[in-house]
Amino acid sequence: MDANGVKLESNLLNISGQLKQPHTVYAAVDDANLCSTSPICEAPIIRQFWKAGVYNDELASKSRTQSGSTYLHIHPRFLHSNATSHKWVFGAVAELIDNAVDEIQNGATFVIIDKTINPRNGSSALLIQDDGNGMDPEAMRRCLSFGFSDKSSISAIGKYGNGFKTSTMRLGADVIVFSRNMTDRKMTQSVGLLSYTYLTREGYDRIVVPMVHYEFNCITRSFVSLQSKDNDNSNLNLSMLLQWSPYSTHEELLKQFENVGPHGTKIIVYNLWLDEDRRMELDFDSDPEDIRITRDARSKLKDGSRQAESEQHLANRLCYSLRAYLSVLYLKLPETFAMVLRGKVVLYHNVATDLKYTEFIMYKPTEGSVVTTIGFIKEAPLVNVHGFNVYHKNRLILPFWPVVSFSANRGRGVVGILEANFIEPTHDKQDFEKTSTFQKLVHRLKEMTLEYWDYHCGLLGYHINKKATVTPGASNFVHQHGTEQSIPMRKFSMGGETTRKQPMITTINSRASFQSKSLPNLVQPSFPPGFHQGSNLKRKPSYQPITFKSEARMEVNSIKGSNRTGLANTRDAINVIEENRKLRAQCSEFEKAEERLKFKVMQLKMELGEAQKEYVRLSGELQFLEKVKGETSFQYI
Repeated sequence: MDANGVKLESNLLNISGQLKQPHTVYAAVDDANLCSTSPICEAPIIRQFWKAGVYNDELASKSRTQSGSTYLHIHPRFLHSNATSHKWVFGAVAELIDNAVDEIQNGATFVIIDKTINPRNGSSALLIQDDGNGMDPEAMRRCLSFGFSDKSSISAIGKYGNGFKTSTMRLGADVIVFSRNMTDRKMTQSVGLLSYTYLTREGYDRIVVPMVHYEFNCITRSFVSLQSKDNDNSNLNLSMLLQWSPYSTHEELLKQFENVGPHGTKIIVYNLWLDEDRRMELDFDSDPEDIRITRDARSKLKDGSRQAESEQHLANRLCYSLRAYLSVLYLKLPETFAMVLRGKVVLYHNVATDLKYTEFIMYKPTEGSVVTTIGFIKEAPLVNVHGFNVYHKNRLILPFWPVVSFSANRGRGVVGILEANFIEPTHDKQDFEKTSTFQKLVHRLKEMTLEYWDYHCGLLGYHINKKATVTPGASNFVHQHGTEQSIPMRKFSMGGETTRKQPMITTINSRASFQSKSLPNLVQPSFPPGFHQGSNLKRKPSYQPITFKSEARMEVNSIKGSNRTGLANTRDAINVIEENRKLRAQCSEFEKAEERLKFKVMQLKMELGEAQKEYVRLSGELQFLEKVKGETSFQYI
C-alpha cells in the first residue's frame, strides 16, 4: 500500500513478493508523473461531497495491468462511493471516536475533538487525537487498507476494517494520520496520507497512499527513517507527503508528534466538504465549545414557544450539536476516559434519568434477555419527543427512534432505552440490518409503547381510551418507580362485574417503601377471567387497562374522602408528602455534587496522565545521561 512499493509496470514482476502481503500496493505509477505535482496543497476541484464523485477520466492514466496479473486495482472513485454510506456527517465523526474508545482496553484515557488550521491556506480542519496504543508501521498499512481489522475483542465496536476510510472521506477530501507506538521497548512513529485531492488532480486510475516510518534510536536520542536515504521510493513518499499534506517541510511534518506522547494517534481531516449552499458542513464558529452542522444550527425559532422548547430538547439538539450527540453516544464509559470537545470535557448524559413514571420491561429475544427502561420524558406533555434509544455494544445506533405513528396523542412523550446486542448494525452504525430478529424487536417495542401509554396516560392528564386493548404486559413489568401522582380511579369490567378495586403495586417512591428503605416487593398482577399469565394474546375489548396509583397518594385521597378521619390525620399525611419532596430535592443536589466531583476527578486523572508522560520522558533522559556517563568513565580508566 505504500508508495515506496510503486514502480513502473515493467517492474511489477520484481515486486510480486510485496504484492502478496496484506498491504498490497494499489497502484503502479510512472515515477516521472509524480514530479509534476503542485508544490501547493490545493483543495479538490469539487468541494460539495455529494457532487465529488464525478471523476475526470480524461486525466486518468492509460496504463493497464499486464495480462495474467493476480491482483486488482481500486479506482480513486471508490473512496467517494465508499464514503456515501454515511448520510449524516456526525455519524462519520462517531466512527473515528469509536476507534479511540476501542483503545480504552489498551490504556487510552482521552480523545480530543477540535478544530485546527491548515497552515497551507488557513482553512479549518478537523483534529481527532487519542492516547491509545498507537500503530506500528504494519498496523498503519492495515489501517489505510480496506477490510483489515486487528480488533478481536468481543466488546470492540469496529470489526469491518472500513470505518476509517468511509468516515474520513465523508468529512473531507484528504486526511493525514500521525501515530506513535511503543512495543517491546521499540518506539516507532508513522505518517500516512490518504488524499482524494491528489489522486483526482493527478488523474490516477488507482489508489496511491504515501507513508513514511521512523524508529527511535536510543543512542542518538532521535527518530531515524526506516527507509534508506538512498532509496528513491523513500524520497518519493516523503516528496508526495510534503507536496499534498498541510505541511511543506520535513521538520514541520515531524513537529506534529510533539504533543502525541509516547504512544497515540493524531488524525487531521482537511479540505472539509461544503454543503449545497457552499458553506462548510461542520460549523466551528456558532459555538466556541461545540461543533455544529451548519445547515441546522442556523434555523431559529421564537423563544418561549412550544415548538422552540421541543427544538431545544436533547432529542433534537443532537441532530446538529456534536456535544449533545457525544453526551449520549455511549451507554457507559469508564471514569478514567474523557471525551474533550473544543477544550471542554463532554459530560455523560443518562437519558433514563430524564424519565418519569419509569418501568423496566423484560424482553427475551432468541437468546438471553434484555431489560428495557421506558417512561415519559420529564417535559411531557409539553414537548413532542418520543422513541427508543437503541444501543449496540455500548454504542448508540438509533437515537429517539420512533416505533409508532401515534394518532390522538397515543404514544406521545414515551421514551425508552435498551442495549440490543442480539442484532447487527449496518456499516455506518446508524441503523440495524433488517433481519427477522430486528422485525420482532420492532413489533415488541411498538407493543411496549402502546401498552405503557394505555396504563399511564392519565398521569399526564390525557383522556383514557376505554376501547384501547393492550397485551398483558403487566407480567413483564419488573417494577415501577415513578414520581408520585394522583391517578383518577375509574371503573372497569371484569367478568361482567363492576369494581373500583385497583391492583396494589409497591413503588420506590411510596411512603411504605421510603420508610423501610428497601426495594419494592413485586406483586403478582391480576388478569380478567380467560387470561393466563405469560399469554401473548390481546386482552378482551371489554377489559379496560389498569392504572396505578402510588400508595402515599392513595392514602391521602382516602383520608380526604372519609368523613370519619380527623383533620389532624390529613395534615400528617400532607406533611409526609412535603417531607418526601424536600428529601427528593436534597437527593437532586447530592447528584449534582456527585457529577461535579466526577468531573474534578476526571480532570485530575488527565493531569496525572500528563505528569506520568513527563516522568517517562525525564526517566529516558536520565538513563541516557547515565549511559553516557558510564561510557565516559570507562574511556577515562
